[in-house]
Amino acid sequence: MAMASFSLSFPHPTKSNPIPLSNNNNKIPQSNSKLKVSKKGQFPTLSVKETSNFSNQTGNKKIPIKNMVRKNEVWVNTVTEALSDCIDNKEWLQALEVFEMLRKQPFYEPGEETYKKLLVLLGKSGQPERAHQLFDKMIEEGLEPTKDLYTALIDTYCRNNAITEAFSVLEQMKTLPLCQPDVYTFNILIKACIDDCRFDLVDLLYEQMDECSITPNTFTQTFVLSGYGKAGRYEQMEKVFSGMLVSTTCMPDVRTMNTILSLFGKKGQIELMEKWYEKFCNFGIEPETHTFNILISAYGKKRMYGKMFSVMGYMRKLAFPWTTPTYNNIIDVFAEVGDAEKMEYTFDRMRAEEMKIDNRTFCCLIRGYANAGLFHKVQSSVQLAAKLEIPENSLFYNAVIYASAKAGDLMEMDRV
Repeated sequence: MAMASFSLSFPHPTKSNPIPLSNNNNKIPQSNSKLKVSKKGQFPTLSVKETSNFSNQTGNKKIPIKNMVRKNEVWVNTVTEALSDCIDNKEWLQALEVFEMLRKQPFYEPGEETYKKLLVLLGKSGQPERAHQLFDKMIEEGLEPTKDLYTALIDTYCRNNAITEAFSVLEQMKTLPLCQPDVYTFNILIKACIDDCRFDLVDLLYEQMDECSITPNTFTQTFVLSGYGKAGRYEQMEKVFSGMLVSTTCMPDVRTMNTILSLFGKKGQIELMEKWYEKFCNFGIEPETHTFNILISAYGKKRMYGKMFSVMGYMRKLAFPWTTPTYNNIIDVFAEVGDAEKMEYTFDRMRAEEMKIDNRTFCCLIRGYANAGLFHKVQSSVQLAAKLEIPENSLFYNAVIYASAKAGDLMEMDRV
């Protein structure tokens, strides 16, 4: 395929013949009525008024035991659903409160999965101490810890940069025959050490994996590849990649490819990105839509529009679907330079193809109009986002603040 209008030329495109780049990213509704619990914390109770009404309806008849049990089961199911909602909505404090209320009921026994979800939630919410307390309480109440629960606790510490505590849990696991760590446990620790640039600890973990007869998998090596790339350790990176090519357990895949390309693309190292693209393609790994989205973003950020348009055309030619991230990346490229005309054209095509418009789409539009000095269109974009019920998060507000600062509107900045 010859593309005379762009800086790159390609062979006849097929999905197995990718682009040769080297040639040239709620709270739960609260009820008005409070749930009343008996003094012993066992069963829901009725208020005095509700009791009076209930007595008038039933006379002096006693309520059958089976009806009471059925009501207790309904109550437990309702509160269990509330706990699940709190976890889904990442409301860690409310989740612990609901869980504590459930635990006091004699007919409720929390299982491993519930504890695991709570540990993960606390880890994501920056609450490693509370996660440890919950883990200890679980053991005190007689629930046998498992490999998955220990791994969830390690993940909690790693998410909050408490690597020393995470290693302590690992050592504890190794003393328990039924809770031996596996490759997923070590992957969590390796990623945390990579993120903290503790490559000495990565080597130590490799040794421990070998002692435990655990073989690294593709995720393990992808984390390490990415870490060496971020640190500029390209020789070690080449060494790890060469080992992956001859391995039967950790061969590189398209996720490895996307991770490495994204790494160099975000750093603006286009030549390295293209070099590694060729490496992966030569090994037989075929790019996917996400791969091309990464290339579009990288070329656009460096204002290499010829290559960016070539990738876009290549996607169309091979029927790779343009996704919301594809359009967002293109809009973002034009937004950076304040090219409102091309930005609007892309946005109109996005809507014409009935593509999902998300928060990032409007963040790009708002910043783009601000860079173009079209502040009245910033306001109309905010209004359109509200009309389409686009959720407003910190990124959205930051975009509005950015536009307000560009316009010199200090009052609007303060209001936001």
